[in-house]
Amino acid sequence: MNILITGCNGQLGSEIRKIEGMYPQYTFFNTDVAELDITDQQAVDDFVAGNLIDGIVNCAAYTAVDRAESDKELCTTLNTLAPAYLANAVEKRGGWMVQISTDYVFNGCHHLPYREDDTPSPDSVYGSTKLAAELGVQKFCRRSMIIRTAWLYSIYGNNFVKTMLRLGSERDQLGVVADQIGTPTYARDLAAAIMTIIGKGIVPGVYHYTNEGVASWYDFTKAIHRLAGITRCHVRPLHTDEYPTPAHRPPYSVLDKTKIKTTFGIEVPHWEESLADCICLLCEQTLDL
Repeated sequence: MNILITGCNGQLGSEIRKIEGMYPQYTFFNTDVAELDITDQQAVDDFVAGNLIDGIVNCAAYTAVDRAESDKELCTTLNTLAPAYLANAVEKRGGWMVQISTDYVFNGCHHLPYREDDTPSPDSVYGSTKLAAELGVQKFCRRSMIIRTAWLYSIYGNNFVKTMLRLGSERDQLGVVADQIGTPTYARDLAAAIMTIIGKGIVPGVYHYTNEGVASWYDFTKAIHRLAGITRCHVRPLHTDEYPTPAHRPPYSVLDKTKIKTTFGIEVPHWEESLADCICLLCEQTLDL
């Protein structure tokens, strides 16, 4: 099986690349913009056909949520049009596609974990373009899976965990929003789940995947500092209106994972367990430097 991984230098793509050696039965084509411009439909068609691609995991996206509010055209091109090009190209091969989506397709006004059949209602440019991608991918590729995730972090790239580690070591105090509730997700766990799904066979539809448990950004930060041994930085809770941003954040975006767990027999770690593993690796990297 020939599998195309787009956005291979991002957090999720990097985690997939890290475990590809465990799956010698597959041939992976790891691409980022230098290898394949997914916003060029002809280039996508040629790559997929020329390399006999059987499946695509689309990890590429425009993820600058606040910048998207004033950069709608580029965000739409990367998040909506490009996934449709990929879906259309792999459909011609009779193949499958996994599209990574987001909790931002919901406005966060729920009070119970969001299920896959809850009606999306995005309240940001980013969320709207990702929802449009879901619809486009499902339209153009019959064997497509949408996996919504949230609060992604890893040892790779820039993310909230790394930022809080840096700020915790630089500052004596720090204010973090405490009234936005969701679930941190370790990209390594999501990568492993995706490979399990591929091995068991694609079952089309929409799915949710985050780690288990819930937290606010404040809770998340406190755990990051505790696990990293950062003690001198005082973290104080903020209300969302004390930290205004161009894009609206869902105040509650916990995702129900029952469907993906029962369909594929996936065991999902608690977010604090996975965070501890990630911070341990980050600390080892720092010591190596």
